[in-house]
Amino acid sequence: MKRNVTLMLVLGVALSMTACQRLSSSRNYAAPLPATPTTPVGQTDLQPLDPLAQPADGQLADATATDPAAAGTQVAAAAPSGARSISRSDMAGGWKLASGADNCMAFMALTAWSGGYRANTRGCNSAELGSISAWDVSDKQVVLKNASGGTVATLYASSDVQFSGQTASGAPVSLSR
Repeated sequence: MKRNVTLMLVLGVALSMTACQRLSSSRNYAAPLPATPTTPVGQTDLQPLDPLAQPADGQLADATATDPAAAGTQVAAAAPSGARSISRSDMAGGWKLASGADNCMAFMALTAWSGGYRANTRGCNSAELGSISAWDVSDKQVVLKNASGGTVATLYASSDVQFSGQTASGAPVSLSR
């Protein structure tokens, strides 16, 4: 009986070794994948990050002259008389976003992002509203921005849970909880 168990064990090991590619004479390995092309890495000095710093008067004009994406950025008008003060923490979380026939969701985080803080939208049919990727609060207004830093919409608080304003194209827009 012991001899039969030993014989079966030896046959099992021999059979498994013949099926193993590493020990067989046939080298049918898969070809290695080609290297992924990379772009060269540049090296420059970065300006220090100061999220509270305001651009100098001449900087905004220079930025729109050199950056075609910034040329479409509109400067918001003064806040309406009934506008309430807004803090950044008031804006964090999910919001219902509506403009014309378009109703979708906007999500605003307190994660620093170019031009303010990170934002995204879901379910927007409008390419304009779907392009929102950042937001910021300036005095009594909320500015929604696209990835290029251009203003998509400017809104003012009419209550703790309702913001109204207009898009850069002039359409009325609202945020509500």
